[in-house]
Amino acid sequence: MKVDLKDPPRSFKQGKDYEVTLKDCGTVSLDPDEQITFISDDGKEYDIVRKDWGYYGTPSVNGRLKKFGFKTALVKNENEMIYVMIVEKDKIEQFNKYISKSKQEVIQWLDEI
Repeated sequence: MKVDLKDPPRSFKQGKDYEVTLKDCGTVSLDPDEQITFISDDGKEYDIVRKDWGYYGTPSVNGRLKKFGFKTALVKNENEMIYVMIVEKDKIEQFNKYISKSKQEVIQWLDEI
């Protein structure tokens, strides 16, 4: 694994009518069969695994993510771009406000299939 931190982070605006300032803090390069785990302040975990064919972009949506208190949404924006969003179960209200303000729609909750 190789980590390249940006100090200071690069800041940029994201969104069209609902702008948010994002900070690009760096990059992580994984070799095949390496994993990185992101942990929230309250201990929720999110893993990404590099394989020789690509990535496991999320843990199992109806298993590990659900166990850690996440829901998984397939979302489409007004430009027809499709995203997978991982939402903390106790923050659904904030997520719904974000979706509404940013003119997006939930196509499917993948953990409910």
